[in-house]
Amino acid sequence: MKKVSLLFSALCLSAGAWAGAADQITVQEPYVRLAPPNAPATGAFMVLKNNGDKDVKLLKADNPASKVTELHNHINDNGVMKMRPVAAVEIKAKGEAVLKPGSLHVMLIDLKAPLKEGDSVPLTLSFDDGSSKTVDAKVVRPGAAAAMPPMQHQGHKH
Repeated sequence: MKKVSLLFSALCLSAGAWAGAADQITVQEPYVRLAPPNAPATGAFMVLKNNGDKDVKLLKADNPASKVTELHNHINDNGVMKMRPVAAVEIKAKGEAVLKPGSLHVMLIDLKAPLKEGDSVPLTLSFDDGSSKTVDAKVVRPGAAAAMPPMQHQGHKH
C-alpha cells in the first residue's frame, strides 16, 4: 500500500510540475480581428499576465482556423512599418505582455475558411517550459475591437 501511495504522490507532483508556466499566465480579452472578404490572414490580440515569480516566454501559438500560426511584431525599417515573425514573446515575472494591433500579435495565416463575426477561435499558447493553455478568442470587427474597454485594468479591484 505504501508503494501505491508513494507512486500516487509522485504522479501528483509531476502533474503539478507539468502544468508549469501555463498555470501562472492569465489571458485577458483575447480576440481575433475579423478579416476583410477574401483576406488570407488576420491577427489575434490579448494581454498575457504573468502571476508567477519567474519570467515566461510564449514560444508558439496554434489554432484550427488557419494553416499557419506565427508570433509577429511590427517594426520600423527605415521609416517603413513591416511585420516580422518573432521567436518568442517574453512575459516578465509579475508583469504582462500586451499583444495589440501595430505591435506584438499572433498571426493566423492561410485561413482555412472565412471567419464570421461572433465566431470563436481556440488558440493554444505554448510556453518555454513545455506547458500550454487554450483560450477562446472571439472574432470581432476592427472597429468593435477598438471600442472595447482598455485591457490594462479589466477585472482588477484597486
